[in-house]
Amino acid sequence: MLTHSRSLGSRAFDVFNIILMLALCLITLYPFYNILITSFNDPADAARGGITFWPRVFSIDNYRIVFQDENMLRAFIVTLARTILGTATAVLFTGAFAYGISKTELVGRRVFLIMAIVTMYFSGGIIPYYLVVAKYLHLKGHFLVYIIPNLFNVFNAIIMLTFFKALPKEIEESAKIDGANDLRIFFQLVLPVSKPVLATIALYNAVFHWNSWYDAMLFGGDKLLTLQQILMQIISSNSNVSQLASQLGYGAVSAASLKLATMVITTLPIVFTYPFVQKYFVQGVMIGSVKG
Repeated sequence: MLTHSRSLGSRAFDVFNIILMLALCLITLYPFYNILITSFNDPADAARGGITFWPRVFSIDNYRIVFQDENMLRAFIVTLARTILGTATAVLFTGAFAYGISKTELVGRRVFLIMAIVTMYFSGGIIPYYLVVAKYLHLKGHFLVYIIPNLFNVFNAIIMLTFFKALPKEIEESAKIDGANDLRIFFQLVLPVSKPVLATIALYNAVFHWNSWYDAMLFGGDKLLTLQQILMQIISSNSNVSQLASQLGYGAVSAASLKLATMVITTLPIVFTYPFVQKYFVQGVMIGSVKG
């Protein structure tokens, strides 16, 4: 009888958990779903509001307006190039630093590590940063302003350092016996077995580059606009949206629906990227969390 009551109570608890989790998922996901369906609704009709579960008047005019903007197409190319090149170079640069620091025999290892960690807690501020990038490195208005200042991240380096230190030393020792140098060991042995941490750091960098707009506002100029920068401009100025729609031959439109369409365009690529690295991502974020 006691076993039966416990079983019944356990089932009731499971049902409660399932209902609670479903409710939380609905509350979390519905705003994103509403953004998507509103972006596919007729712009003028969307201004009336009341769109809840599906588009009331289906239309792709919002996306036509957005993609007919030359700045949007240019920004998409710039953002895509920045994300791909910035992610690849940052992972390679940070990985090379972390691999070198993981070697206890490296001369000055502790000094380099301390210098890197100090930058996590102390910064010169935005004005010195601007002067270094614009005046001394002469990167303002140059595409490399998105790449060079973001090559290294201390937090990412620590994650990779923890992973590299856990790799079996026998792999490198056998390679050195066969005559391989450090570069060959790093590229042909270490990186191929480091997919979890590489995928994790790549995802971190890709999300950063795709969502970044502040450095574009400071250093990019009109020719190096990014998607997120255009989104910020659209969100902060309804007049620009209405002016764009009228220039492209569309009548009265809802500024809100165009903002939502822009949000969908700038968000979906990163959302679609995550499933491809998910199997490595879970392993990568757990690095260093289990001791013993």
